[in-house]
Amino acid sequence: MKILEVRNLKKYYATQKAVDDISFTVEQGSIFGLLGPNGAGKTTLLRMITGIFFQDEGEILLDGRKFDPINDVTRIGYMPEERGLYKKMKIGEQAIYLARLKGLTKTDATRKVKEWFIKFGMESWWNKKVEDLSKGMSQKLQFVTTVLHEPKLIILDEPFSGLDPVNANLIKDEIYQLAKRGCSIIFSTHRMEQVEEICDHIILVNKGQKILDGGVAEVKQQFKENLFHLGLEEIPHHNSSAFFEVIGHSNGGLIVKINEEFRSNDVLRFFIDQNINVTAFNEILPSLNDIFIRLVEGTSVSRKFQTLNS
Repeated sequence: MKILEVRNLKKYYATQKAVDDISFTVEQGSIFGLLGPNGAGKTTLLRMITGIFFQDEGEILLDGRKFDPINDVTRIGYMPEERGLYKKMKIGEQAIYLARLKGLTKTDATRKVKEWFIKFGMESWWNKKVEDLSKGMSQKLQFVTTVLHEPKLIILDEPFSGLDPVNANLIKDEIYQLAKRGCSIIFSTHRMEQVEEICDHIILVNKGQKILDGGVAEVKQQFKENLFHLGLEEIPHHNSSAFFEVIGHSNGGLIVKINEEFRSNDVLRFFIDQNINVTAFNEILPSLNDIFIRLVEGTSVSRKFQTLNS
């Protein structure tokens, strides 16, 4: 079931195309990664989805209906990269206030804020002011105020910024739990290794345009280059073959690129015939960061290994 459909969205600033004809869908209960470098158009795209900006062209559908920024606000939770908290307000009071803006009664808001504060170990913060918090503590508070009204669509823009590993894992676990309960989550970042770890589906954007769209595993398979790591008990002096090209050396073995007309068994047989014991044989799939660089700069994964070993 589609919770969000973005169709041919465009947003221009003078002569700059901040978002240039982008379309995608987000399924219910999925964790969706929006990737791209700084300035790629990610934040502008998110601000149109949340109704902060109006698109110049295109349409947004939420739960199968045209998105209404006024009436649909309670169905979305948005955690912007820039902090949106009142510095002088006490934390408990502010969390309740923001929850009530999302349609909760005072009783329900108070109960849910207390539940989340206990879950995140924030009970002692109740009477502190936001200006007294560290960046990581502010990030935890903003996450809580984003999700406590149980929105159907949660948008997180750089949610792990400023967090130590323990608190990053805490929020990561909550993202998984929210998805299991049927929430759809858009996770936007330029840190591609984070999205690779937690997302089901991704799009890559650059200079306002979508350049890749697909499931994480599917995308990595699509861009693989027949690279393998061979663990060998000894490295032969003569290791050239018609079956493969040696790209480099790594971890007591070789990085090889198998020629398209051959199979992995042909490579294994080559070394076995030389009485060399193969201790490991693993395919090397590109990371999302490798894929992005390849698409933007034309840099292949195999070239990366050649560079590392030159």
